[in-house]
Amino acid sequence: MKNKKLGVLGGGQLGRMLAQESIPYAVDLHFLDADPSFPAGQVCPSFHTGNFNNYDDVLNFGRQMDIITIEIENVNTDALKVLESEGKRVYPQASVIELIKDKGTQKQFYKKNNLPTSEFILADNKAAILQLIEDGHLKYPFVQKSRTEGYDGRGVSLIRSSQDDSKLMDTSSVIESLVDIDKELAISIAVNESKQKITFPVVEMVFNSEGNLLDYLLSPARIGEDINKRCIELAEKIVDKLGMTGILAIELFLTKNGDILINEIAPRTHNSGHHTLNASNYSQFEIHLRSIMNMPLNPIEQYKQAVMINLLGDKDYTGDAIYEGLEQVLSLDDVYVHLYGKKTTKPLRKMGHVNILENDDNVLDEKIEFVKSSLKVKA
Repeated sequence: MKNKKLGVLGGGQLGRMLAQESIPYAVDLHFLDADPSFPAGQVCPSFHTGNFNNYDDVLNFGRQMDIITIEIENVNTDALKVLESEGKRVYPQASVIELIKDKGTQKQFYKKNNLPTSEFILADNKAAILQLIEDGHLKYPFVQKSRTEGYDGRGVSLIRSSQDDSKLMDTSSVIESLVDIDKELAISIAVNESKQKITFPVVEMVFNSEGNLLDYLLSPARIGEDINKRCIELAEKIVDKLGMTGILAIELFLTKNGDILINEIAPRTHNSGHHTLNASNYSQFEIHLRSIMNMPLNPIEQYKQAVMINLLGDKDYTGDAIYEGLEQVLSLDDVYVHLYGKKTTKPLRKMGHVNILENDDNVLDEKIEFVKSSLKVKA
């Protein structure tokens, strides 16, 4: 296999973990982002300073690469389309990124392709939302999501009653009905150029209510075989409809009626797959590399039951990051700490994660509680 130059748009923690997992393959890896002090820049010397939203920066960077991929959706897809026309391999494809980075076009894609999702309305701004309420076309409670640039819990407002109208964002939005949720699930699926597909086990997610961020996940999800099969079939249907190459993370709602609804999708490695760094024979990052470089996609084997806990900045602190309780957590067997190298902490910022492998449910619960109560990020 000829070693090709692989360019990544974005240099955050996803890029950092991608770089770490690329080492066995000696990939000629390059990143484009604003500052080499970012997480990926700390572990990859080939860091190009620039703006992945800027047309010229993306075009100039991409022309130096053989393959271009992303670690964040909010990139300049116009430049990526030009690169594709010049023969560069862009995975996921520019059209896929463009569709997914707008939550409105995402929802329209589901509706057009008869893919199950919650009911929704598109609105241009806050005034339009208030008018929909006044006209009786929109009823409380509902969720408002910014169509673009929402990330890590930002760009989402839960509006339970008229008293929450002050929380409405004045932006182009997707308005969704509240779903009667039993569990929040996620599944990642990868496709290579040869159209091989592979899925990771379905995971069960628990969210931090303050920041709409993932608090922790359990893999595999505690669901029946029928639900598991339906999640896999839905994931395969989505990637077939998209016609994409690369890895796709799919967040799902399992309703109390037993329906499975698509919440959101991300055409990249994802927070819901971080446990795979320790829990599986292949991590999500290695599988993404294999898919975009057209390597074989072998079956995923998970060694033990796994939990991934997000390590978030304390809500009361901003400043240079200090990790309290790190040594105590490291003393536990089959507990793995992954820090992202961010120098500064701020409220609910993702600073790292902890993976726990344990088949005994009682011991697992004890480890979860110990990690969550002991390991803190402060300033």
